[in-house]
Amino acid sequence: MRTKTLYAIGIILVLLALQGCSSHPEEGLLQRYFNAIKLKDIATMSSMAVDPIAIDVDNWNITAVSEEKASATNLADLAKLEADLKKKLEGHAGPVVEAQDLMFSAKEKYDSARSGGAKSAAKKEMEEATANFEKERELHRQIQKEYNDASAMAKKEEDTTLFSLGNRDMTNARDLAGMVYAKEVDVAVKGTDGTTKNYRFHLKRYELRDETINLTHRGRWVIINFETLN
Repeated sequence: MRTKTLYAIGIILVLLALQGCSSHPEEGLLQRYFNAIKLKDIATMSSMAVDPIAIDVDNWNITAVSEEKASATNLADLAKLEADLKKKLEGHAGPVVEAQDLMFSAKEKYDSARSGGAKSAAKKEMEEATANFEKERELHRQIQKEYNDASAMAKKEEDTTLFSLGNRDMTNARDLAGMVYAKEVDVAVKGTDGTTKNYRFHLKRYELRDETINLTHRGRWVIINFETLN
């Protein structure tokens, strides 16, 4: 009986320990990250941080942890915006070419005009056609920039999502809804020179739900970036 009781107590203690570890994932994550820094293990650092950066560290301690924030993922929305802008960009190619053709045609008419009246009328037509082409070209450039920005944002969010999920080969991440969890961790880091600097680490964890196969993809906490506080 005594053996069974001790065994049960041991199981309870293990479960409590595991629960305690899982409730403070930032501690284990930062412990592994700083250990990797000390070992100059770039590969391990890269497995935990989106943009791994080495910090001069002798020892460190967490000074503050923000409340965990949860929000719906926006990868699907960013992907839709990218697709919509791509369609808009492709659709505007025609008006640009048409405006350019009209400008060239007006220029040819101006060059071939002989009388003063014809020359004056052709010049006005050429100037209007040129102004219209420049307007359409500038609009196309704006749409191109919007598309490039949206594409970059979608790619960055997709890369971060897959990094947290630990599956860079997932092909349908942009089609799935889910949640993203975020928190900030302030850390005091004492360097090898004895000086202390304070940093704020931004952490995130993603979850995506695939309803077609009734599966939730649960990601891990990763370091998105960090900033120097002093």
